[in-house]
Amino acid sequence: MNSFSARKLAASAKKVKADLVIKNGKIIDVFNGEIIEEDIAIQDGIIIGIGQYEGEKVIDANGKYISPGFIDGHVHIESAMVTPQQFSQVVVPHGVTTVIADPHEIANVSGTAGIQFMIDSAKNLPLNTFFMLPSCVPATPFENAGATLSAADLRGFYQEQSVLGLAEVMDFPSVFHQEEMMMEKLSDAHQLRKKIDGHAAGITGDALNVYAAAGIKTDHECVTPEEAYERLKRGMYVMLREGSAARDVKALLPAITERNARRCLFVTDDKHLDDLIVEGSIDYNISLSIENGLDVITAYQMATLHAAECFGLPTKGAIAPGYDADIVFLDDLQSVKVNQVFIKGELIAEEGHCVHSSYQAEAIPPSLLDTIHINEISLEDVQISCPKDATANIIEIIPNKIITKHVMEKVDSKDGQFQPSVIKDQLKMAVIERHSSTGNIGLGIVKGFGLTSGAIASTVAHDSHNIIALGTNDQELLKAIEAIKAMGGGLVVIKGNEVIASLPLEISGLMTTASFIKINENLKEIDRALFEIGFSGDFNPFLTLSFLALPVIPELKLTDLGLFQVKDFKHIEVIQ
Repeated sequence: MNSFSARKLAASAKKVKADLVIKNGKIIDVFNGEIIEEDIAIQDGIIIGIGQYEGEKVIDANGKYISPGFIDGHVHIESAMVTPQQFSQVVVPHGVTTVIADPHEIANVSGTAGIQFMIDSAKNLPLNTFFMLPSCVPATPFENAGATLSAADLRGFYQEQSVLGLAEVMDFPSVFHQEEMMMEKLSDAHQLRKKIDGHAAGITGDALNVYAAAGIKTDHECVTPEEAYERLKRGMYVMLREGSAARDVKALLPAITERNARRCLFVTDDKHLDDLIVEGSIDYNISLSIENGLDVITAYQMATLHAAECFGLPTKGAIAPGYDADIVFLDDLQSVKVNQVFIKGELIAEEGHCVHSSYQAEAIPPSLLDTIHINEISLEDVQISCPKDATANIIEIIPNKIITKHVMEKVDSKDGQFQPSVIKDQLKMAVIERHSSTGNIGLGIVKGFGLTSGAIASTVAHDSHNIIALGTNDQELLKAIEAIKAMGGGLVVIKGNEVIASLPLEISGLMTTASFIKINENLKEIDRALFEIGFSGDFNPFLTLSFLALPVIPELKLTDLGLFQVKDFKHIEVIQ
């Protein structure tokens, strides 16, 4: 027996004092589903006893509730536009001590270099960060991404201690038809006894049988109780997602019963920085669920033990001997008011702020800082040929949804070219391939944003993350594209041919090394600028725009290859 284990057992046996003892707390016992009032003894960052203990250091919980640290079962850190270091400082004060991250976004831009950057950046942080390897880069063959990742490209990453398995398998047709590249990725995960995450949007019946038979054991794309029930019946875990664009927790709660809750857990998936700061992370999922009728203890079990069991993390998710001392003090159970957060027995956050100060500057690989490669673009390049009195296929957005409507309307024309109309709310949209200077520019017409002037553009455009732009006229549309190129990626708002707000995202066009406080200030400036160009909707226009390039979500989308009709999986003409 080594001295490390001997020390722990000696403290557990009360032969010596424990390093740390927490007294006078109300512990959430996630195994029995009850509240207990006992001491928590901690040695070397591990819980070694529950009962009555003496410690070299004693913390008085003063009657606060004590929960295991919260676990986010599926998150794209890049969607918060911050590095793992800054992400840690945002979510840990909300009680999140462990995340299962999928670096799918940066992988679509920067390939294996992007994945390695995320893994390396997450090392030595207080936040326990585990990874699932992107399974579908690119997401579809109907667009151009910055990388193509084969099974061989992913294989070496399984040696990383933080890698748990294969991330969301969104290419169901490849699974159903046993296509070689997908079979190789699934086989590698099985042979190494790794986990496999799912993305089973719209999959039901026999198709779901195939999915589950492939060893895919989770899904975060359920939107109805019936879909959740189907997945639970097939032995899958259901992830209740509450992100920025997709908010499904309330809709799925009716599916959860006392008997099946152990197969349910919480995730955020894609959640923007400002929403994380204002609403929170998994703490928000818990409070929202309780508010809408879920049993209080069940909600905490889903946020802790169930997530740990799903991903095979035997030392996470509970307050019991042998578990890591990842602990959250709560002022109130129902509102999930977090007071203090401990990770491996060390105080990391208190009253909404991190107190841990060991963060170091991150080294960014040069290739991740040079990801905007486009040719010179002229006004002629962004024009859509359009005869007088023509009818067009138009993308109509649905506020706070990532699906769209396919509508057909008469559009304005001048000199044989489509003219955007703020009166009809018919604006021009462009997707410019930005990874390999192909010159590909997809053009389309979109309605529902309600802008009355100016233009916006971004390099956050799921999943290939090409430049995506929206404008009320060609001149300002072009100016927005040029501004994105000059910044090296990011978000920009144009009015009167001038940049009135911007957020540079220099890392693969998705993230920045700036502090989360500075980024949040920039986002507020962008909100004010959007108001200046006429936006008055109750949705996030940049978030909505970012999903208009994702050709796996109905009905119409726009890729760098043109307007895409998801129903028939083909590109179609804009003008009839």
